[in-house]
Formats: sequence, C-alpha cells, structure tokens
Amino acid sequence: MVESKYIINHNNKLIDALKQINSIGRGPLCLFVEDDNGVMVGTLTDGDIRRSLIKGATINDSVTNAMNKDFNCLHIGIDDNVVNLRHQRDMKMKLVPVIDKLGKICDIIDLERYITKLPLDAVIMAGGKGERLRPLTLTTPKPLLPLAGKAIIDYNIERLISYGVTNINVTVNYLHEQLEEHFQEPIKGVQVNCIREPKFLGTIGSIKFIQQFHNDTVLLMNSDLFTNIDYEGFYMHFINNDADMSVATIPYAVNIPYGIFELDGSKIKGIMEKPSYNYFANAGIYLFKKSVLDHIPDDTFFDATDLIMKLVEMNKKVIRFPITGFWIDIGKHEDYKKAQEFVKHIQN
Repeated sequence: MVESKYIINHNNKLIDALKQINSIGRGPLCLFVEDDNGVMVGTLTDGDIRRSLIKGATINDSVTNAMNKDFNCLHIGIDDNVVNLRHQRDMKMKLVPVIDKLGKICDIIDLERYITKLPLDAVIMAGGKGERLRPLTLTTPKPLLPLAGKAIIDYNIERLISYGVTNINVTVNYLHEQLEEHFQEPIKGVQVNCIREPKFLGTIGSIKFIQQFHNDTVLLMNSDLFTNIDYEGFYMHFINNDADMSVATIPYAVNIPYGIFELDGSKIKGIMEKPSYNYFANAGIYLFKKSVLDHIPDDTFFDATDLIMKLVEMNKKVIRFPITGFWIDIGKHEDYKKAQEFVKHIQN
C-alpha cells in the first residue's frame, strides 16, 4: 500500500505542503505531486519550496509553481528491479516512486529504511524441538530464545524486512502456540504468517502447506541462524547464474596435526606435513525457483538436502553462494553462548 503521507494533490498550496512535510517526522522529506486523475506530475521538497519563496512565490501559491517536473521514478514491470534499485541507491536517492503504465504511483520505496526490495517469498523453518539446547527449550521454542533481549528468529525476520521482503512465512510445530502468539502483531509493519506443521516433516517438507507464493523465487532458511548474509548479493548471484537452486555456504577448514603419507598401495611416495583441507559447509539458507516446489513430496518427511540431491540427479542447476560475513548455527549450548557474546560486539 502506498504511504499517503508522501502524496499531495496539485491543487494544494505551498503552506499545505509545508505542513505535510513537517508532519512526516522521521524519513525523507519529500512529496510526490499527483493531478486529479492520480497521475504523478512532479516532486516537491522543502528545498524546492524555500527556493520558490525566495524567487517571490507566496505560501498560498499552488505547489505546481515549486514542484520539480523532471522527476526520478521507476516503472512497474519494466525497470523496478534489484539492479535499478541498486543504481538508485548509488545515486543517493532516498524515496523512489514506482509508477504504472498510466503514470499512477503504485509503490514508494524508502531506501533510507530498506536496502532494496527483493522479489521473493521467505519461509523460515521453526518447527524443531531444539533438543540439544535443553533444558532451555523444554518450555520455550528455540527460535524464541533471547539474544540481547530479542528473539533469535526476530533477527532473521528483521534482516529480511530490511531487504524489502514482505511475504514471510514461518512453519511451526513444537510449542507452536508460543510462536503463533509471538507473531500476532506485525514486525516493523510486516505481518508474519505462521503455518502449522501437522507432524515433523524435515527441514523442508512443511513448505508444501503454504497455500500461496507471491513471487517466482523462494528463500528458505532455518530459524536458529544468526547471520548478516547479504541477501541482495545472494539473490543477484542466483538470478545471474539462472540457477534452479542456490545453497548458501560457509568455509570450513580441517587441520590435521600430523604428517600424512602419500601412498601408492603400501608404498610411501611422500609426506604432507600437517595439511589443511578447505571445504564449504551447508549454511541452512537456500534460494530456489518456485517451480522446484513440484519436486517436494506432499505430507512426507523431506529435508532440504534431499531436495538438493534430487535436483542434482535431475541435472538441474544447483549452485553455491559463499557467505562472507558472520554466521552462527545456534544448535548447542556453546553456540548459544557464542552468539550471546557476539551480539554484544555488533550492537556496540
């Protein structure tokens, strides 16, 4: 829904515009001017009004005398994509109107509030029992355990929202009532939908209970992660590679503290002293085309790794995306303590 506080009719006076700008409060101080048919005809800032008054205008003059008619905008279905939003951000634009083919404003993207606007649906799996974190999870579902006064899952949801993701589903099972109550109220203006899993269906099986997806790309993640993954980079890498599925990965090094023999049968050919092997581990965050959902069986225990292998066997394009920031899987008590200490440093 378009925020009306940024819209003003062309018949209004400059004094009306000043009052409206003053009432915006926090956020970019800019208005978009529409004609009587709802067509965008200009932009207006407090600077535009000030310059107009200096030139001799009065506060009772029409806003059309001060507005900028050569305005910046995006066009829905044409250039309102992530690449062009990144360009808008590079130009230091704060509010970007998106207009339809008739010139009417259908969206206003606040680049002070959001990094971008990713066209994807997010699904967060929050149905597990968190058995390795007992006794903490005996009466509290793991996603609701606090980190610096905020639930673990809320960090993930708020980060998704900061990338403009508004279609967010959370699948619940164990102690589902607490999660459903937690999401009664919107988070940063976004209503999170809870999908109840009738039985434990693995790390992706319950996604089939979501009735509707609004975008062609779906993001799936575990609820117990603490990460600053770049969702824009993840999405762009997925799109640019025309992949069917992308798996976020983290580097994992194995250091062997001994000399390792290079063998040919029983014959020693050499020695590698204390070698290190570098691998990429599954980070529990995935992007895939909506069509991939057809390959997930209904009402069946099915893990995300099962889907990966099924797509690989079908010769579908499955790629990896390396996370370059921080990532903690809060599965054990030591992981939880690590996250509790880490969050103190990123908040200071």
